[in-house]
This record gives sequence, structure tokens and C-alpha cells, in this order.
Amino acid sequence: MASEKKSAVAVVMGSDSDMVVMQSCIDTLKDFGIEPVVRIISAHRTPQRAAEFTGNAAKNGVKVIIAAAGMAAHLAGALASRTTLPVIGVPLISSSGLEGIDALLSTVQMPPGVPVATVAIGKAGAKNAAILAVQILALSDKGLAKKLAEFKKAQVKKVIEKDSAIQ
Repeated sequence: MASEKKSAVAVVMGSDSDMVVMQSCIDTLKDFGIEPVVRIISAHRTPQRAAEFTGNAAKNGVKVIIAAAGMAAHLAGALASRTTLPVIGVPLISSSGLEGIDALLSTVQMPPGVPVATVAIGKAGAKNAAILAVQILALSDKGLAKKLAEFKKAQVKKVIEKDSAIQ
């Protein structure tokens, strides 16, 4: 198994093809100064590796896990079942023909006691997962809280500028 670098956030994908969407998550985390641990782990094809990763995540410094997968999207739930860390699920569009609805339902419909915070399907969800992870970490990190407040102010400014441009 790959040796783990220390990071407060882990971004786990079921396949390397998921990187196309999840790069926006990784980039957003980096914008906040967080260099995430990034892994390709399949809940179905490498269940032992998934269990080992999740079992060691907290002692490796991970505080939030972001898990992205398409189709059955079991990854977030499989990881959440083995940890007390918050898990954020990102449902992805796959070749299943269901436009990510299958992944959304598989990620959001967890049984009681195994929560997965689920964001939107695809790229918007990937970015929101990063921001949600920052919000969780900012509860105990004043530096991140300040960066988050600046990010929110910048969003307001962008909308106002766009509105002014069409007036």
C-alpha cells in the first residue's frame, strides 16, 4: 500500500477516470492551503485496501474524507461504515445511462447511523465537497475560518460585478 502523507483531507475516488471531475475539488482545497491526500480505492475491487485506508485515516491526520464514485457509488458508504470521521460523498455521472441519479441515490440513501454528507452530482458537487470540508475544518482553525470568510465575500463581489456589467 502507498505510504500516506499527512493531510487533514483525503480525496478518494473509485477510478482514475473520476479525476476529470474531482480535480476541481483538489484545486479548491489547494486554494485554501490544504494539500489533500488523493487516492484511487475501489470499495468493490479493493475492499481490503479501502478498509485499511479508512482504519488508518485518523491516525494519519485525516479529519474529513471526500469520497467520489459513479454507478453504485458504494465508496462513500463503505468508508463511512468504518470511521467516525465525517465523510462527504460526491456522486458522479457514469456510463450507466442514468446521468448520475443512481450514484446520487446510492450516496444519499444511507441507513441510520452511517451518515454521508452528500453534495450535488458532478463538478459542482466536487467543488462544494471541498468547501464543506473547509467549513468543517474551520470550526477549529481560525486561519481557515478567515480564508473561508474571504472566499464568501469574493463570491458576493463577483455576483455584484456581473450584475453591474449588465445594467
